[in-house]
Amino acid sequence: MNEALRPYTLGEILDRTMQLYRRNFLLFAGSAAPPSAVMLAMLLAIAAVVGFFARAGVGGVKAHGVAMAIVLIAVAAVAVPAEIGATVVSQAALVRAGISAHLGQKLRIREAIKSVWPRFWTYLGLLLLQTLFVALIPGAIAGGAIGAAIALTATARSSGLAGGAAVGFFTFLIVAAALVSIVLLLLTYSLAMPACVAEQMPAWAAMQRSGKLTKGTRGRIFLMLLLIWALSAVVSMAAYIPMMIVTAVVSAMGHGAQYAVVVFVIAEIVNVLVNFAVQVLVTPVYATALVLFYFDQRIRTEGYDIEWMMEQAGLAGATAWGAAADAGAGNTG
Repeated sequence: MNEALRPYTLGEILDRTMQLYRRNFLLFAGSAAPPSAVMLAMLLAIAAVVGFFARAGVGGVKAHGVAMAIVLIAVAAVAVPAEIGATVVSQAALVRAGISAHLGQKLRIREAIKSVWPRFWTYLGLLLLQTLFVALIPGAIAGGAIGAAIALTATARSSGLAGGAAVGFFTFLIVAAALVSIVLLLLTYSLAMPACVAEQMPAWAAMQRSGKLTKGTRGRIFLMLLLIWALSAVVSMAAYIPMMIVTAVVSAMGHGAQYAVVVFVIAEIVNVLVNFAVQVLVTPVYATALVLFYFDQRIRTEGYDIEWMMEQAGLAGATAWGAAADAGAGNTG
């Protein structure tokens, strides 16, 4: 039996997450890199466009402002869908890499990314559903309630009535309730991607599956998210501080359109480098931890460790994931 497949405490999940991260750093970093690579390509394209039109100074920019705007819009029209697609590929590939690493299977970066393509639209649909239920619906409800409160305040003032303090307090309660709802929904659907990848589920079924699996462990997942957020903040600060110093030095060297363009490009490079650092160094930790929570809950609620042991011994038919995992392991050569 695979020793990794047993119930874990939160501390053990975090410890194993870091073990898998260190042992498979290149796999995780490569799987996490596509969104940052797209952002870097977009930055280079924007810098090239701005540099081309700004080569004649301010006059050149003003003379070709419309053409520059059209080109930048075209770049964005290509880059935004590419960024969304890269995010889908990255998140699914990271989960696939985490599953393989946890089960002791060998996987290459190319194989992790390639495994996403057959079910790309399913993973895209899942991310859209998560965005809808976790952020858009609570945000729309909160926005509507706040808008109604503002309208009531305006009506009360026009009628000479006092009520601004009460409406302000009501708005605070709405925002607090929205934030709590978003966090709870985030925790509820946090295991949807591992379930979708591991069990080859449709998007909506994976959402429902996550709701069942996260029962009883949402507090532990929340603590893990806090730790990941703290790690992300540390990485961001470590990347931002030296880069911002360089930006400030360049900005202080002179003024004018040419220096403004240089500062703009450097600032965007800073953002891309910070995003790249967070994406490569932090996102795999988050994805791997969720994979471990997924298996931990299956072991606790379904006895998956026994099922896996029987599959490895050839005593039971392979599950959908077992078949997919065997195929993936066979491709590694």
